[in-house]
Amino acid sequence: MSASQIEVRAPARVQWRRLYLPSFALAAITALILWAAVANLLRQGRLETVLSAGWAELAAPLLVALVVVTGICERIWPAEPRPVLARGHVQDACYLALHAIVVIPLMTLLSVGGATLIGARAHWIELRSTEHWSAWLLVPLTIVAMDGANWLAHYADHRLDFLWRFHALHHSQEELSVLTSFRAHPLMHTTGFLLAAVPVVILMPTRPIAPVIITVYVCVGTLQHANLRWTFGPLGRVLVSPAYHRLHHAPDVQRANLGVVLTIWDVLAGRARFPARGAVTGPTGLNGRPVPVEQDDTAGPVLRVMAGQLIEPFQAQH
Repeated sequence: MSASQIEVRAPARVQWRRLYLPSFALAAITALILWAAVANLLRQGRLETVLSAGWAELAAPLLVALVVVTGICERIWPAEPRPVLARGHVQDACYLALHAIVVIPLMTLLSVGGATLIGARAHWIELRSTEHWSAWLLVPLTIVAMDGANWLAHYADHRLDFLWRFHALHHSQEELSVLTSFRAHPLMHTTGFLLAAVPVVILMPTRPIAPVIITVYVCVGTLQHANLRWTFGPLGRVLVSPAYHRLHHAPDVQRANLGVVLTIWDVLAGRARFPARGAVTGPTGLNGRPVPVEQDDTAGPVLRVMAGQLIEPFQAQH
């Protein structure tokens, strides 16, 4: 082998070492699920209809109103006082725009693609006998099961390094607000929506879930990031409150309080830490700032920081 060939191949090996290949594998799996969803919907001529329905569920006026009202409450009763245009708020507003443009269609298609693949490859898990169950029993049972699936996905995000690389972006926020709910890498949603599709396929293979139920579920999951001390009182023993979830974002408590909407899964797993009413508000974020953050004094423009945050999971850590 000539010296020139060695010089050409060596940089190529160096480039590969700079990449985190499991992240590319997750991206490929996501692409496969999306392809299954789009192909299935195009055959049925329902692609536009389903995407519109996804918008109606995940960007409903109720959710918009909740974000606005919660933002006002954060100004009146903040857990941690800060300026309206704090760096964290501005950065999360950019993620809100990304959520509206990219993530909502992505989540919609992931749900459809997950259900399509599970139904095609594992249709034996469908419980056809549930067709005769009362909706008053079946729908709440399915929502609780979906929440359990989301808890498992969240648990996996914290236990598996290749998933944590994407989830860490969400935990990098040092100035929590209601907008932090939208601060997430688009690929972070793959495992959650794939797992959440399982109980729906099992329990409701022939029935759709009313869009308003999904919207309410999303609203409760959004409120938990609010910059508020709310514990929800006795109801906070069942529903995830802002004070409960804030503990999950503390640098040293990230494997507790994993609940998405319900606390029961944390209780069953021995991972629930209920906040004391009036307790001192602690810091949030990641120790050592392994993900680029806007609060860093050397941080550049908002969009450049955002690009760095989105690219980070694909880069090998040294």
